[in-house]
Amino acid sequence: MFPRLLEIGPITVYTYGLLLAVSYLIGLQVATVRARARGVDPQKMLDLGIWVIISAIVGAKLLLLAVDFDYFRQRPAEIFSLVRTGGIFYGGLILAVAVAVWYVRRHGMPVWTVGDAVAPGIAFGYAVGRFGCLFGGCCYGAPTSLPWGITFHDHFAAEFVGTPLGVALHPTQLYEAGAALVILVVLLATERRWRPFAGRTFWLYVALYAVSRFIIEFFRGDDRGMLFGISTSQAISLVLLPVSLVMLVRLARADRRAEAVAGTGRDHRPARGGDRRPREH
Repeated sequence: MFPRLLEIGPITVYTYGLLLAVSYLIGLQVATVRARARGVDPQKMLDLGIWVIISAIVGAKLLLLAVDFDYFRQRPAEIFSLVRTGGIFYGGLILAVAVAVWYVRRHGMPVWTVGDAVAPGIAFGYAVGRFGCLFGGCCYGAPTSLPWGITFHDHFAAEFVGTPLGVALHPTQLYEAGAALVILVVLLATERRWRPFAGRTFWLYVALYAVSRFIIEFFRGDDRGMLFGISTSQAISLVLLPVSLVMLVRLARADRRAEAVAGTGRDHRPARGGDRRPREH
């Protein structure tokens, strides 16, 4: 596709890097707006966003280093190539969540409310970022004879990320971008229709992403590291899916218990449905 968007003398603007930066900015903006609507200090949310972006970049590269450790051990000079690569999304997600939990607890912010504010931004930003993968040629699919297969021809992409040239491949970047947009729609739609409780949007995102990533991995053609016959991302998905489902059940039950306890102190008048807001636990 177009791995290099613009070249001005010695300066090269890479399409992937530009869209990755755009995805982070979009996610941060969405999270800040949603946090303000939920009564969370937008300045703290902005500071948190900076921590999350940095930790996401570092975590993605660290997991890539771990997955391809033998390659980098045999070619130590190639470690510096990590500066030019995006890394593995799950590594960034896991480290970003860990850093976010530390930050919000340190500053007394409601953990799950913050998570709910961030989740849709992650989904939308992820979709934008996958278009960067498409233009850059990374995260490419396995060969296919399907009519919607895409063929890369840019030699820079082949040298930079090993993209096969002249072969029709599954457009896995578009599969993942489309899945992320579907997840975004589901998150926003269920916020209006389902019974609200703090943490539901975040853990629903984790569950849906785990399912979509596990399935799409079967169509990937790049080297992603294997564990017990499945890719590293599929193995992580198999862990995160049951964890997210358990958390959804636990938080829903905790919310019902809190509502029951709060109800005992009222005068037994029926509450108006429109007055109810998600509780933080």
